[in-house]
Amino acid sequence: MSDTADREIVVSHIIDAPRDLVFEAFTDVRHLSRWWGPEGFTTTTRSFEFRVGGEWSFVMHGPDGTHYPEWILWREITPPERLVLLHGAFRDDPDAFDSFLSFEEAGDRTRIVMRTVFPTQALRDEAVEKYHAIEGGQQTLRGLAAYVAEISQTDR
Repeated sequence: MSDTADREIVVSHIIDAPRDLVFEAFTDVRHLSRWWGPEGFTTTTRSFEFRVGGEWSFVMHGPDGTHYPEWILWREITPPERLVLLHGAFRDDPDAFDSFLSFEEAGDRTRIVMRTVFPTQALRDEAVEKYHAIEGGQQTLRGLAAYVAEISQTDR
């Protein structure tokens, strides 16, 4: 057990597509807004700069009409196998959390693992209980899988 286990959420999914395509869908803004977020949510990108130290500013629109400002700082980019990012509601958000993503080859498929580490156990528990973060993470990865299946049938 890691020393952050009480502050973590880990979700994973096997995607029926090659790793390069899954990584591209996760890191290219023209793809991201088409699958990002839990079921029923849509995403509007304000700005996007994919490089270490670059930021993605966006708004997630909930099915009830609520708008959630979001912000991501890309901390580590190792194509096509790993991403590390800081995710909050805005730059300098004290409640921002780290996410560590691995993209592992599984034959012709890709296993994606998303490990999120919150600053405190209380923030992790709030994310799980109030915002349904585990279900949301699982839905997000299922959305990625569905989107990648769709684009693998057409030209990218």
